[in-house]
Amino acid sequence: MRKLLSIMFVFTMFFTAGLKAFADDSQEALKFFNSYVNAANTYSPTVATMYSPDAKIIRQVVKPDGGLVNVDTNTATYIKQMKIGQAGAKLRGYKNTYTNISVTPAGNGAYKVSSLRQPKGETYKLKTYMIVKKINGKWQITEEMMQTKEQIFLKYANKK
Repeated sequence: MRKLLSIMFVFTMFFTAGLKAFADDSQEALKFFNSYVNAANTYSPTVATMYSPDAKIIRQVVKPDGGLVNVDTNTATYIKQMKIGQAGAKLRGYKNTYTNISVTPAGNGAYKVSSLRQPKGETYKLKTYMIVKKINGKWQITEEMMQTKEQIFLKYANKK
């Protein structure tokens, strides 16, 4: 009986330690997301450093009829476009508010941070998620999907 209790105690300790590690990493992923939101809403150049060099970037265009079209790009192109767009956004005071934020494990030490994004001055909310992971001790975005109603992105969609 003592042996069984000892085994159960050891198992419980490992299980508890595993849950704590998950909770700690999950909270770190959320903290990273919040720092991204702050950096983006203050037009900080540090936003560009938050992406992995080979991140998968998806803009999901919501068409007027409700249809969805994914527009994929690479990190370098996205960062270049983002820097160009920041000037106009700053002049207009453009910001996003994020609600319904959730963090779930995505495998291999990565976490999926999902939320609804509401652009300033709009009444609608759009789906978004990012996969974040510690790479060389630093949290980075390895994948991002953001819905947009901006139809101009459709010109970058792959025609198949």
